[in-house]
Amino acid sequence: MPKDGIGASSKRREDLRFLTGSGRYTDDMNLRGQAHVHFLRSEVAHGRIKAIDTTAAAAMPGVVRIFTAADFESVGGLPCGWQVTDRHGQPMQEPKHPVLADGKVRHVGDPIAAVVAETPEQARDAAEAIGVDIDELPAVIDMKAALKDGAPKVHDDLASNLCYDWGFVEENREAVNEAFDKAAHVVSLELVNNRLVANPMEPRVAVGDYDPWGDMHTLYTTSQNPHVIRLLMGAFVLGIPEHKLRVVAPDVGGGFGSKIFHYAEEAFCTFAAKALKRPVKWTASRSEAFISDAQGRDHVTKMELALDADHHFTAIRTETYANMGAYLSTFAPSVPTWLHGTLMAGNYRTPLIYVNVKAVFTNTVPVDAYRGAGRPEATFQLERAIDKAARELGVDPIELRRKNFIQPDQFPYQTPVAVVYDTGNYQATMDKMLQVADHAGFEARAAQSKARGKLRGFGIAHYIEACGIAPSNLVGQLGARAGLYESATVRVNATGSLTVMTGSHSHGQGHETTFAQVVAEMIGIDAGQVEIVHGDTANSPMGMGTYGSRSLAVGGSAIVRATNKIIDKAKKIAAHLLECAPEDIELKDGKFSVAGTDKSVEWAGVTLAAYVPHNYPLEELEPGLEETAFYDPSNFTYPAGAYGCEVEIDPETGKVAIVGFSAADDFGNIVNPMIVDGQVHGGLAQGIGQALMENCVYDKNGQLLSGSFMDYTMPRADDLPSYRVDHSCITPCTHNPLGVKGCGEAGAIGSPPAVVNAVIDALHRGGHTHVSHIDMPLTPARVWAAMQK
Repeated sequence: MPKDGIGASSKRREDLRFLTGSGRYTDDMNLRGQAHVHFLRSEVAHGRIKAIDTTAAAAMPGVVRIFTAADFESVGGLPCGWQVTDRHGQPMQEPKHPVLADGKVRHVGDPIAAVVAETPEQARDAAEAIGVDIDELPAVIDMKAALKDGAPKVHDDLASNLCYDWGFVEENREAVNEAFDKAAHVVSLELVNNRLVANPMEPRVAVGDYDPWGDMHTLYTTSQNPHVIRLLMGAFVLGIPEHKLRVVAPDVGGGFGSKIFHYAEEAFCTFAAKALKRPVKWTASRSEAFISDAQGRDHVTKMELALDADHHFTAIRTETYANMGAYLSTFAPSVPTWLHGTLMAGNYRTPLIYVNVKAVFTNTVPVDAYRGAGRPEATFQLERAIDKAARELGVDPIELRRKNFIQPDQFPYQTPVAVVYDTGNYQATMDKMLQVADHAGFEARAAQSKARGKLRGFGIAHYIEACGIAPSNLVGQLGARAGLYESATVRVNATGSLTVMTGSHSHGQGHETTFAQVVAEMIGIDAGQVEIVHGDTANSPMGMGTYGSRSLAVGGSAIVRATNKIIDKAKKIAAHLLECAPEDIELKDGKFSVAGTDKSVEWAGVTLAAYVPHNYPLEELEPGLEETAFYDPSNFTYPAGAYGCEVEIDPETGKVAIVGFSAADDFGNIVNPMIVDGQVHGGLAQGIGQALMENCVYDKNGQLLSGSFMDYTMPRADDLPSYRVDHSCITPCTHNPLGVKGCGEAGAIGSPPAVVNAVIDALHRGGHTHVSHIDMPLTPARVWAAMQK
């Protein structure tokens, strides 16, 4: 078999161009004759636009044209890709999201006008000369206040600021209430899942182009799913037939969810390119990204856990307020509902669960999926409540979890929140985490910390997530307005090399390496003979992109299907060449052999015959060797793992230092262990960042107080420990051909509760037993204040 096939820690082939500055990002696209656009954005969170005066700006040097909402009267609004039905059977309130603010601004950063000029500087200067008369209105920022009678409405045409009031499982509600009435012990915890800014290394960019001869539109954009952008923008916003619209997402410098969605700037650049008959380019500044990129999390929750006298979990009840921001971003409604409520069972045998979510419009930047998307929120609630229960009951938090784990012989396991876990072994991942963390030596380390005047604590969390998004028939019933399959075309060249065109998109995941490993393993050739192509709707089949840890489980499975079709046809060609029946042909190490004989033909010999069909069964087979396949999963995949965090607190300042972090994950089968390690490391950094420092803050007037890296703290290398990462506990997924589960979001899901649990443990060990919870981020000021009561 190839040395760089499945299981090899092959170095990422794409890193050569990235590390040498040879990557080709959207901002590198500079088309002949292009103009540049600068958006004039609202400086107030809420107000009526009384007048826009562009006279002086239009006369400034280099200005090509100034656009306002009046230019988009014939254009649709940005669509929402998921409709949620509330607990009363009514569809959510769904306001229009205009490309440019129409009559009203609804958050700081809402685009009011767009100046197209010859240079970025000229466009920016002219934008500053536009006169805008805005009648400022009271802003609603707090979600609970936004739902009060008489609160200012973000959208005047809606009945209220409530997008939906969702209950799940609604039929269980009374039974859950009864279980709480009968419970021997009830734990209640009110907590905040803090709002985050994604901050990928590369800001968003859009370049629109138009070819009048073919009436062809092209958009170059920083997207995680170019085919979805083409569908949404073409069909619902600009009315462009898909065969007349090409979307290209070249190298993309990180996304973390924020580049899944269709944004106004993409629609504008595409629209303006046709209107002006020249390319139009926009590149976001970092400050602009803070007020225009979809943000993440922002939940306020009351979490309750009921236990019987033997400490078994009997019921869970949650009430969550989820911030939608000013508009509905592409997948925003699904995040606090179906991506959150369906994971509230966690790894545990809790028979009754009820989740209530009130989604609220506020005068803030829209909120949507951010690494983990709903799963981190569910895990944080559950794992914090379990730790609090253990302290109140005086039991070991590890043993309390073990007592309530779903056991290996109970799979497949039907949860009370709809999903069915196919495989898992949570005892094994807990054991492995405790081993790699050297939990047995913790007390000695704690004593050493105490001798130095520091408080040391150990916190654990066990998570599960639903990945491999998603079975189309299921999500269609739940409100998804798109299928969530994936696609692949495998083209074999005459000399035996292959080009794989995938609907998945890589923006840091290493697809060009891992997808090639899969194909190389199946055929038995070197991975260097396999090229992976992605990101261009003109040369890949319709696919749904990359998010939800779906690339290998769904995209990889489509590649497996297409490659199997290739192998089946190649075996028929080989059978003809070797004068035997196709069922007698075996493929191993890149060679076709007749079973039980020494007759064989090399892979390249068969591929050449497919394209030079001199000796070829033309009556039975077409020439050529190219196949396309689509894969729609039958279920989600369910990665799970145990995380252990060890912290040291300086009691004089409240400063938390993470001195150890251990992760034991079950990701199913592993294609490239090194890349998996990197994915976990990245997720852990983002989860630790949320737990200790990141926080997106608005004042009461809707002004973003954390609108730059001077105010929004990001984790640096010296804030993070050297991780101990293990993924040797493997229970393969049972329903995809690779047996994989997904790894990209795990670190961001399991780490926040592990960090907070560790801090609370350290405080209790130091005598601060009055502290039962501190909301994230656990800054020195918050920890110190909690210690001082």
